[in-house]
Amino acid sequence: MSTTTIPTHLLKGGEWLIKESNPANTFIPEDFNEEQKMVMDMCVQFLDTEVYPAIERIDKLEPGLMPSLLEKAGEQGLLCSAFPEDLGGLGKDFITSTIVNEGLGGGHSFSVAIAAHTGIGSLPILYFGTDAQKKKYIPKLGSGEWKGAYGLTEPNSGSDALGAKTSAKLSEDGKYYLLNGQKCWITNGGFADVYTVFAKIDGDKFTAFIVERGFEGFTQGPEEHKMGIKGSSTVQLYFQDCKVPVENVLGEIGKGHIIAFNILNIGRLKLCAAALGGSKRAATTSIAYANTREQFKMPIAKFGAIRHKLAEMAIRIWVTESALYRTAEWIDAKEQELLKQGEPFNKALLGAAEEYAIECAILKVFGSESLDYVVDEGVQVHGGNGFSDEYIISKAYRDSRINRIYEGTNEINRLLTVDMMLKRAMKGKLDLMGPAMAVQKELMSIPDFGNEEEGVFAKEIKYIANFKKAILMTAGAAVQKLMMQLDKEQEVLMNIADMAIETFHAESALLRVIKIAAQNTDSAAGVEADIMRTYLYDAADRILKAGKDALNSFAEGDELRMMHIGLRRFTKVEPFNTKDARRRIAKQLLEANKYCF
Repeated sequence: MSTTTIPTHLLKGGEWLIKESNPANTFIPEDFNEEQKMVMDMCVQFLDTEVYPAIERIDKLEPGLMPSLLEKAGEQGLLCSAFPEDLGGLGKDFITSTIVNEGLGGGHSFSVAIAAHTGIGSLPILYFGTDAQKKKYIPKLGSGEWKGAYGLTEPNSGSDALGAKTSAKLSEDGKYYLLNGQKCWITNGGFADVYTVFAKIDGDKFTAFIVERGFEGFTQGPEEHKMGIKGSSTVQLYFQDCKVPVENVLGEIGKGHIIAFNILNIGRLKLCAAALGGSKRAATTSIAYANTREQFKMPIAKFGAIRHKLAEMAIRIWVTESALYRTAEWIDAKEQELLKQGEPFNKALLGAAEEYAIECAILKVFGSESLDYVVDEGVQVHGGNGFSDEYIISKAYRDSRINRIYEGTNEINRLLTVDMMLKRAMKGKLDLMGPAMAVQKELMSIPDFGNEEEGVFAKEIKYIANFKKAILMTAGAAVQKLMMQLDKEQEVLMNIADMAIETFHAESALLRVIKIAAQNTDSAAGVEADIMRTYLYDAADRILKAGKDALNSFAEGDELRMMHIGLRRFTKVEPFNTKDARRRIAKQLLEANKYCF
């Protein structure tokens, strides 16, 4: 990771593991332009004025309320920021559409409804529809006149989407496909007008269809009673010889998996963005409560235990944000690159998202788990009141739990992270072998204690380089030892994924701090550096633990001892006073009375 501003080409997906990233070329939230800041403000204001006053009514599933809120969001252009202008959209860049997801992410059940509508409810048609399909559906979905939903999951097929049983058979007159089967956990299902539904033609051709409310043979079940996101409409869909016109086949017959899996890449990043918005709101709620709640004749904000919690919330939020917008800009830049090469709009964005599918999976895991940490500790900060429905933190706690399940469970996303990296390496798209061999060679050599790099962040730059070596050493040894059996060793794959997730976020935080410091020398030792250094210090221990767990499960004897020595060398960091760093972070939060970074 060089701090010199040498021009570099765009990193390919997964390449951050084997190449240095240039802070000057890294997009950070401090780079938002004025329009993007206004979009964020508009989203937050929409939640404050339209959603929060109706939050209890939303949770009671008041008929017509959620659709009306989606229509109001449509009137403000919040449903179509990324849609092309010729289809009634605003034609904004990918970073701006990510900002919309973050800005609206703190709206509890409303956030789920709008994310499902603008994402899986609309994008399959936008990216895979014919011109006629796009002209018919996209302008109305973009305005909110029609609401979108997505039917993939079935009672017996969740993560195993291709195991779906819903069937489609061509009618005798050749005008319709007759759908038979059921779908479950359909967000917006109770009020949507347009559904993307997956079924198998002739028992094996997994295909997507556009199904409209009112099609003959299409019915829905009652609203599900859920642990959280109670105001989000969730129903089962039933198809009994449901007549879908042949012109409503979406994409190619037998290629439905391409639609399902490509849409998920974007969905995972956008889920991280929404989780980030929810995290910031929940942290602000907890900070304000800590300032006003008194125990032992003083605000609980004065206690070190509470300050530790608030600071750790801020650390995880800030680190999530750093990685999210770093990746969003990569996707945006790749999309522009593909457009210049002559790719059409839909293939450009899908190709860009597919390129960074590894990072999207990483973000989904980290963003959802950070939100879970923030709301869990938020309840703790509230004490007994946190367990009361009268305090909104209890709603945030219940609503957050679903994020680790949908858009692919976090377990599936961890397995995908490593699987995609290894597959790209085998196809020659990602040179993991060369760097892994170099790490093995380094292990056999005497450590070099001289020629320490100089500079404000030289130590941290070295830490990140070493974390990457720890991953390459562990993954390389796992591939060599387990070979074709590696895919059956899910525990090992998840250990390696955790090392990668920690390292990607630690590097993103460091790149952001270096860039902030370069733009403003006063902040080189500011609170951002405290956040980054605390995160790196803690991440080193987590990477060491995950690496040890992986190595212990397949290596032994002298080989294991040697790799343990290497792992300790690659995760060694100098002592750092995280207590004082967290106190400095908490001080700023409490003075601002909100999440303020």
